[in-house]
Amino acid sequence: MDNRTLNYLALARKAGLAELGEEPVGAAARAGKAHLILVAADASDHTWRRAKSFAAGTDQQVLRLPVSKEEMGFVVGRTSLAIAALTDPSLALALTESLETPAPQVREVLAAKAEKARKHRQEAKAHQRNLRRGKKK
Repeated sequence: MDNRTLNYLALARKAGLAELGEEPVGAAARAGKAHLILVAADASDHTWRRAKSFAAGTDQQVLRLPVSKEEMGFVVGRTSLAIAALTDPSLALALTESLETPAPQVREVLAAKAEKARKHRQEAKAHQRNLRRGKKK
């Protein structure tokens, strides 16, 4: 596994774009903000089923990372971490692209979400610019 994958998880935590642990991940998933739910390779089957149930019926994606709970925890400053969620679609896409094993369906969904978020940011920026300048008739 490439170290970049874990670096994206650490970056997301530092930027406040990650939810760590089962309860926060569940809350983010219910709110529709968890674009990508990550589960450690050695997490229990219950945790894996729980992560899949969080994303069931939504376009939220679930991936099992090929890293241990201790490795995931070390990167975010904990002793262990079995489940995490990324709340930014662009960062989630970058993390999936850094994986060695391809997940084309997951990447496809996240790429569409990232593009939609990019367009939304552009529209918001244009709106703010129009407010400052005043709309011309």
